[in-house]
Amino acid sequence: MSEMLCERFEIAQGDFATAGEASGRIKRILKKLGVDSAVVRRVSVASYEVELNLVIHSLGGRMELTVLPEHVKLYVEDDGPGIPDIDKAMQEGFSTASDEVRMMGFGAGMGLPNMKRNADDFSISSVVGEGTKITMTFNT
Repeated sequence: MSEMLCERFEIAQGDFATAGEASGRIKRILKKLGVDSAVVRRVSVASYEVELNLVIHSLGGRMELTVLPEHVKLYVEDDGPGIPDIDKAMQEGFSTASDEVRMMGFGAGMGLPNMKRNADDFSISSVVGEGTKITMTFNT
């Protein structure tokens, strides 16, 4: 893989009907480019988790996929309430999802931990009242 690719995905707040479409497109793009299947799997898990977090918790956001020969990068930013306590949010099982979201089968509190677990490099920053930014890098 010698080419560079960059693609952007807009994610709408509360749009469960299309939730997972962006991460599905990312998976197809990576497969088409011939990225190693283990890397495709890790990116797919992390992109799905972050996409659902955008749908559930934000006021909308953006995912940007960059594919280079040495790595795949996902940059995510949202317009949202922000995360008041990132350390707490990173704990497995911690969730601020509503009962309605939990009844749909989401909000188990594994999203951020799964993102970090699957990425080779993970960074998150958040400002309450402004939003959250996440960068994940996956070595190829």
